[in-house]
Amino acid sequence: MKKLLVTTFLLALMIPFFSCSTDDNEEPMLIVKFGFDKNQARLNNLGQPSTVASGNAAQSPTFNSISAHYLELAPTATTQLGNGAILYHAPETSLGGSNAIDFSQSKIVGQDEVFLKIPLSQLQSGNYEWLRVSLSYQNYSINIRNQGVDYAGTLVSFVGFNNYIGSHSIGNNIFPINGNRAQGYWAFALNNQPYSSSGQAPAGATTVPNPLASTSPIPAGSCVVTGKFPTNLVITGNETKDVTITLSLSINNSFEWSEVIQDGKFEPSQGENVVDMGLRGLIPSFEK
Repeated sequence: MKKLLVTTFLLALMIPFFSCSTDDNEEPMLIVKFGFDKNQARLNNLGQPSTVASGNAAQSPTFNSISAHYLELAPTATTQLGNGAILYHAPETSLGGSNAIDFSQSKIVGQDEVFLKIPLSQLQSGNYEWLRVSLSYQNYSINIRNQGVDYAGTLVSFVGFNNYIGSHSIGNNIFPINGNRAQGYWAFALNNQPYSSSGQAPAGATTVPNPLASTSPIPAGSCVVTGKFPTNLVITGNETKDVTITLSLSINNSFEWSEVIQDGKFEPSQGENVVDMGLRGLIPSFEK
């Protein structure tokens, strides 16, 4: 009996060591997350500082969630889109006719939630200076005014090159589409109010900052936002710990509309229309 108790005791002591050994042997991963910063620089399509256009007004929305269609690491400023290390490419479909992002299969995350997690062994060793992300879906809270009263509401915008949407929802509001929608389709609903609407921003109006426009352009109508790491991300292939990349996106006055009443308030009932929903810059960073 005494021998059995000693054996049981020794086994109990060994379990934690076996557990730690298993954890230590887990393969290191590349993890990608999103962040949103209203104080980050507001950039134009060329990655240069930009102010709100005359006759327009804008606000910095509160982001709830986001999705992306494509992620790529680029070694240099002359690396052409598609020639870097491709980390992710979301599912596409031709159900709506032309090829489009399949919204039903999109992964949608909030700030600091894990969007992508892949083994580092799948990433080609290299020295990466730039990151490119093709954004596809945004969900954020904005303020509007109607007949002198201010309301809070939620707006979703589809900024991918083309989007096949079966249906989407904002709270209890269902928007059946069953077709393709080009970049700039949006829908809006008041919080806790029986009001919703949808529309289409002008073609080509969505801002997509690309500081590499002169050396590595992006296709028209895409939403491939480009940003430079503060220091190059070096992948040796011998990593033993996770590498976490955070994509800090500028939401500095990123929701912009044309003003009818010059009061800085978004008033769709007065004919004020959305003109831009593009994010205003990208600063990627990493932790090892």
